Amino acid sequence: MFGPKLTYQHFCPAARALEVIGEKWSLLIVRDLLAGQRRFADLRRSLSAITAKGLSERLRDLEEAGVVEREAAGQREVWYRLTPKGQALAPIVEDLVVWGIEYALRPPRPGESINPTRATAAFITYLNRRGVLLSHPVTWVVRFSGVGSDTIQFDGKRWSQRPGEEAADVVIDTTPQTWATFLSSPPAERQRWLTEMRAEGTTERLEEFARTMGRPESHDPRRP
Repeated sequence: MFGPKLTYQHFCPAARALEVIGEKWSLLIVRDLLAGQRRFADLRRSLSAITAKGLSERLRDLEEAGVVEREAAGQREVWYRLTPKGQALAPIVEDLVVWGIEYALRPPRPGESINPTRATAAFITYLNRRGVLLSHPVTWVVRFSGVGSDTIQFDGKRWSQRPGEEAADVVIDTTPQTWATFLSSPPAERQRWLTEMRAEGTTERLEEFARTMGRPESHDPRRP
């Protein structure tokens, strides 16, 4: 699954950075650890398709590079966290998320693992990085069948996300698959996808939700 360690034999800061974090799974491990420390089992569950051996190798490489550190909690439990060097990758990961939403987003493939909370987090990053604002604060709750709930909130300045639910302007009941499809649909199609989900809220609030939460209109990469 994993070949020789990535090297470019090319003197360039970008090449050197990719030698450190450009291996398969490395940036996704950093992405997960940006949300806080994790155990080995937590990372395997989140990354889903990575093998135990592959994850061990990547964590070892990131530790050797000074990006990740481990802390033993008892005899059998180990927590992984980012070092300051790893935390410095946050804007790079966020830029990658924004680029992915604008230029590479697609609906989920059959059988593809979907973490709905992570998908929501990507769009919260996008809304904040692109400065998407509403004229008033809002609270939206999304319930995922058999998985849990997320609260999305705009306080007038920034967007945020947290687990659980509270009084909300819009409440959505859906599956992870439908939620991912909704988020990856262009604005003109999201109203149709609302009918696939159980949605509560006034017509105005639901339209505002569908307009705001999801991918923007397609970007033409040939244009500036």
